Amino acid sequence: MGADGAVHDAAGSDDGMGTLSRDGFEPALLRLIAPWLGPGPGKTPVIACGMVGSRQGWAEVPYRAVPCKPGAAVPQAVETADPRLSLHIVPGISQAAPPDVMRGEETQIAGALADLPQFDGVLCLPGTHTKWAHVSAAEVVSFQTCMTGEIFALLSEHSVLRHSVGTGSLDRAAFLDAVSEPLSRPERLAQLLFAIRAEGLLQGADAPRARGRLSGLLIGAELAASRPYWLGQQVLVGGAEPMAGLYRAALEAQGVPVILRDAESLTLAGLRHAHAWLTETIG
Repeated sequence: MGADGAVHDAAGSDDGMGTLSRDGFEPALLRLIAPWLGPGPGKTPVIACGMVGSRQGWAEVPYRAVPCKPGAAVPQAVETADPRLSLHIVPGISQAAPPDVMRGEETQIAGALADLPQFDGVLCLPGTHTKWAHVSAAEVVSFQTCMTGEIFALLSEHSVLRHSVGTGSLDRAAFLDAVSEPLSRPERLAQLLFAIRAEGLLQGADAPRARGRLSGLLIGAELAASRPYWLGQQVLVGGAEPMAGLYRAALEAQGVPVILRDAESLTLAGLRHAHAWLTETIG
């Protein structure tokens, strides 16, 4: 990235905490960025965030407790074997009661606040573990995590529902209808989930409808559990399509005003801010 935030080049892989040992992170990084490193003794600054800073990651970086300003986190220096690297990892955020943690999302929140410095409200960051964060005066005041994405993957790939939901697109009308059911009767979720299978067997419901209902029921249950975060609030949804669009549709169906932002853009903005903050702090 350039000083103006422009992306000059990009590279990616499926390597991550789930597949790498601690001594495998640096070689994995070098496989991606070696062409960008100069031959001389100068160091290339690398800013990292997410699970790379976890206990099972490259190096454990201590959490910062809420309330805190995500944009004021000083990335921690991490020793590298390659002398061409100057690596810093952005710390995550923790909450004592109820206990919760985040790594990576704090960088997205910092990116959102860099774009909207006066934002006061709630950020919803959909993903495997969706985060809801209450932000006020540029601080994360509180947050909560919902395992909705992981539960969807487990049910759609490893439960009896895998025979019903398929792997393709979902029916948006079925999705929106399903969202409202656990919002009003969350205690019926387990029964409603099996009804997806029964509807396919007895009424011939197709895979897009089944997939839409599964997603809608799970996101509806999440909204029921997160009601204090979004009720009467302005919500910024930061995520990748199509998931971000589903959360937006579900919230707007409840009358919630939503700002939509792309997750990658938020992450890059947060990393750029972290680099600028680090440079200013060291300088």
